[in-house]
This record gives sequence, structure tokens and C-alpha cells, in this order.
Amino acid sequence: MKTKNILFLSNGHGEDTHNCQIIKAFTKISSDTTISAMPIVGAGNNYKNLGIPIISPTANMPSGGFFYLNPLLLFKDLGQGLISLTWRQLQIVRQFAKNCDLVMATGDIVVAAIAYWTKLPYVVFLSADSSYYEGRINLGLILPKLLNNSRCLKVFVRDTLTATDLNRQGIKKAEFVGTPVMDNLISTGKDLQLKPELFTIGILPGSRLPEAGRNLSLLLKLVREIFKVMGENICQFRVAAVPILISELEALAQNSPGTATSENWQYQGGKLTFLTKECGIEVICYEDAFADILQQSNLVIGMAGTAIEQAVGLGKPVITIPGEGPSFTYRFAEAQTRLLGCSVQVIGKQQANNFILQEAAQKVKETLADKEYLEACIHNGIERMGRPGGSEKIADYLMQYLTRE
Repeated sequence: MKTKNILFLSNGHGEDTHNCQIIKAFTKISSDTTISAMPIVGAGNNYKNLGIPIISPTANMPSGGFFYLNPLLLFKDLGQGLISLTWRQLQIVRQFAKNCDLVMATGDIVVAAIAYWTKLPYVVFLSADSSYYEGRINLGLILPKLLNNSRCLKVFVRDTLTATDLNRQGIKKAEFVGTPVMDNLISTGKDLQLKPELFTIGILPGSRLPEAGRNLSLLLKLVREIFKVMGENICQFRVAAVPILISELEALAQNSPGTATSENWQYQGGKLTFLTKECGIEVICYEDAFADILQQSNLVIGMAGTAIEQAVGLGKPVITIPGEGPSFTYRFAEAQTRLLGCSVQVIGKQQANNFILQEAAQKVKETLADKEYLEACIHNGIERMGRPGGSEKIADYLMQYLTRE
């Protein structure tokens, strides 16, 4: 029997994460299928970590794929060769697809169009669109043609409301089976050095440098404000950081304007410590305990995309504050609240200043004391993100198609 070949397309860090969960599920049920990937945005590190070959050159652009939030970033991307890179990627995808049997495209209209362009059968996970944003997705003129094309086998979406909306708009093959990123949140049993009598607050600064470093500095200022509001021996703080951010923590804790240590933070052995004559605050950072931190947090403060979606899916209340960007700005945070509902509370409408940080700290205190709201977050998480198992169901669909063929 001829070996089957699947090409996975994605256009964003979160989309890479979704695809990698589908790949993990797929490899459990098929050992004789060749899998390749083409991340349109970023370097595709998630694929590399799984050992999945990337078929074309990649690059980290200044916008991080978020130029729709700030058109000026598009010009920076263009200046760094976005057009030539994209054209080269398209040519390689078209050529590579000649030896493939199926395309799995995760993202938005961009990857759906590229999947169509390969002339292969394709499955779309429309992860970037949700009816929660505006109540009804504006499909435009092109996307319906891509999704209703006979070579588009299935359209998976990110929530039940979106599936219902697309079905009403004539996309009858749209279906919600769960969100793949909810399948990588199994606790590893990592010892987080937690004191059970204290509230645990998880910190999610994002994954892209240098923005994640700036976000963490801002969130550390929020930690200080929370300490002022809550008092000593009430909360403990744990950062879920990507490895590249962990490697930058010592530099982050250098005495320079606007960074952590100009505010008396010190770093040693995975711990950020703030010391004054009156108090000491300890923030412990991990690069390999993301699921453990989310599972054990009573509340999350964060400036991230997919990671906050995962926290919401686990029923956690989330407090966010706008940053400098390019990705986590007020515009992004506000859209995130529409997507994720009551579980996310964004404080402030501009880059967080001292007043916004004080307000956010007070909101943390109020939230932890509101049992009715905390219960609502659990139900909201299931509604917005679904239960685990989405990646297995998508993988099963891919396998069924390849087996029929």
C-alpha cells in the first residue's frame, strides 16, 4: 500500500499549536503516513519540537502576524521581505503538494486559499473566526467559495455558535468537535512549590520575544499592586514561560529603565524576588509546567492569546491589561473578551499605567471573593472552548478519508 502524505498549513503561533495537537493525535492511529508542515507566520518552532519537517523557508516578521492590529507593522514586514518570502512559500507549497494526498489548513481565509491553490482535497479548521466576535461572521465573497468547494471535505470551527452560524449561511459542512489546544493540558505532576493555604495566581506573559519580556515586566508591576491590595501570605505567583523567555530573565532583571530590577526585582535560579524593608514577594518561573500552572491556579493574569483561551477552557477567571504590542494591545484584548466571554476581564483601554494596574489589582481581589462568578467561569469555559478530545476527532476524520482513498 502506498504511503500517504499530509501537508499541514497554519498562519500563526496558536494555529501551529492546534495543528501540532492534531498531529500528535494522528500519529497515535497511523504510523505509515508522512507528515509535513508549512507555517506561513513565524518560524514554526512547535512543528520543529515535534520533529515535523517544514517544507519552506520561514521568518519571524516584526508584526508577528498581527499587522491587522496596526497597519504600520505591515510596512515593517514588507521592508523585511514579506512579499518575496510569501511568494517563495507559495511556489514551494504548490510543488510539494504534487506528492501529497491531503491538506489540513488551520487559520483563516489565507490558509484556506492556499489549500485550495494546491488542487488537493483539504480540511479547514477555521480557528481565527468566531461568531462570538460580532454575532454573525462576515464571510465576504471568497471564503464561502473556498469552504463550499467540492475539494473542501470538512470545515471544523472553534465553537458551537460558529458552527450554527455557518450552517445557516450555507456552509453545511461546518462542525464543532472541540478545540485541539484543550488536549495538551494534562498535568505532568510538576512540583510547583505551592502552599495549599494560599491563592495561586498564574502569570501568562505570552511567547514572542521581545514582547513577552515587556509583558512580564508589566505583569510584575501588577504583582506588586496585588500584594499591596491583598496583603502578605495571601497569594503565590507562578509564571508559565516559554524557554526563550526563561533564558532572558536574568537580562530582564538588570537595572535599566522600565525593567524589573529598576523596581528592586532580583533574579536567581528561576525565581524573581522583590525585597523591601516591609515585605518580600517571590515569583517562581517555569518553562516546563504550563499545564500544571493552569490547572492549579485560582486566577490568571496574562497578556497572551492561545494560553488565555486555554485558561478559560479550564474554567479559570482571567484578568488582562493592555500592553505595548504588537500583539497584545487593547484592541486585541477587547476582541478576546468578546471571544471568551465573562471569564476574561480586561482592565483599561490603553497601555497599562499605574492607575490601571491599581484597578486590575483591586479586580483580582474582588474576583477571588466572588464565588458565584467563579462558578460561572467554569460553565463559560466549557461553552466557549468545548471539552477535551477535539484533536482526536479531527485526526480520526483525516484518517478515515485517507483510508477510504
